[in-house]
Amino acid sequence: MANAITVLRIVLSPFLLLFRPFSVSFDVLYVLCGLTDIADGYIARKMHTQSAFGAKLDSIADIVFAAVCMIRLLPAAALEPWVWGFIAVILLVRLVNLACGFVLQKKLCLLHTAANRLTGLMLFLLPLTARFADISIAAIPVCVTALFASVQEGHLIRTGNAAGKEQTAAIERQGSK
Repeated sequence: MANAITVLRIVLSPFLLLFRPFSVSFDVLYVLCGLTDIADGYIARKMHTQSAFGAKLDSIADIVFAAVCMIRLLPAAALEPWVWGFIAVILLVRLVNLACGFVLQKKLCLLHTAANRLTGLMLFLLPLTARFADISIAAIPVCVTALFASVQEGHLIRTGNAAGKEQTAAIERQGSK
């Protein structure tokens, strides 16, 4: 059941390309995709059907959804140049973290810390604020939180912190499903 919901997100995400960003149709489908992300993990935990396959499938669905959203939303967002700079710094830190994870821990390290979860929620809600707020201003707390989460994740990866290892192990055990 949970994996079917995850597959639904993979199938629905490309349909976002058909709608004008920040339109009601886009927002409804966007929220539906977001709800599938919440529902699949919740159902997997409640039904005790978490699996490594489900966790990988969820990551694939997240990547598809995020890629479609970037393709559709970033060109339409009209972000100020300094926001693009902030995004570039966050991306650079994330890439360094990935490289460090491969070098130091010999695996892909994507920690589900509280700061990373908060960043994901804030990032998900950001496009929905475009109707009533300047998106560049609304992006400030998202960027600050994302930078903090990225630096924290890098610290956990580079120090081999037990909490980081526990979080990585928990992800591998539980995943989304």
